[in-house]
Amino acid sequence: DRLEGDALLAEVMTSDQAAALDRFDRVQLADVIRVCRQSKTLSDAGRTLFAQSRQRRASTNDSDRLRKYLAKFGLAWADVQA
Repeated sequence: DRLEGDALLAEVMTSDQAAALDRFDRVQLADVIRVCRQSKTLSDAGRTLFAQSRQRRASTNDSDRLRKYLAKFGLAWADVQA
């Protein structure tokens, strides 16, 4: 739900940061935050988020992939935890 996603983004970003996101990024980032909050560790969240693509990769460092994704938006694991 869009309102729920907007509320999640408001918890971890400034209003200016959130307003600068494209709709595509807003929806995707909100889902990533949901998964992170349901996961106990960065690695667990990464395995959930990259479950399909990790099967095709030689190296499966999902926590590093997730860390880099969050950093793209100026966020860290600690920022998205409830």
